[in-house]
Amino acid sequence: MIKFHMNHLNYICHYPQSLQESVLKLIENKTLSSYIKNKYPHKHTISNDKLLYEYVMEFKNNYFKKFQINKIIYDSKIQVNNALGMHTFISRVQGGNLKAKNEIKIATLFKQVPEKFLEMIVVHELAHLKEKEHNKAFYNLCTFIQNDYMQVEFDLRLYLIHLQLFGKMY
Repeated sequence: MIKFHMNHLNYICHYPQSLQESVLKLIENKTLSSYIKNKYPHKHTISNDKLLYEYVMEFKNNYFKKFQINKIIYDSKIQVNNALGMHTFISRVQGGNLKAKNEIKIATLFKQVPEKFLEMIVVHELAHLKEKEHNKAFYNLCTFIQNDYMQVEFDLRLYLIHLQLFGKMY
């Protein structure tokens, strides 16, 4: 039997109480896994940094043509309870010029998830190229790029709860 603690709901603590109770019922009825698997049955095949680079650049070239990205990698150092991915912007003076570098790093955990989850994280990190803060404009941009962004983000949070409780699914 899984020992459940309310801390397992930290990923959805800012959602309405009624939604949290629905998730609790999925956990109690042992149907959380089947809910996720039915919606997202297969993991993606973007398993290395080269494939990730190509995947991210396709989105970037469709929505953020004027921005440059210097590095896109999976990063095993990212702790999922703090961040799913990271966008960093580094400015350096080289000679008399100011050089800017954008980097995107995605937690290695996301090598083994459905493509919709990876897409959501990529969209999130790319949106930071244009909108630095998590504000209304940021989330509008995310849903413009991925119309089901908000639902996929919620389902990804459920997947993270599942990982805490039961371990890997895919």
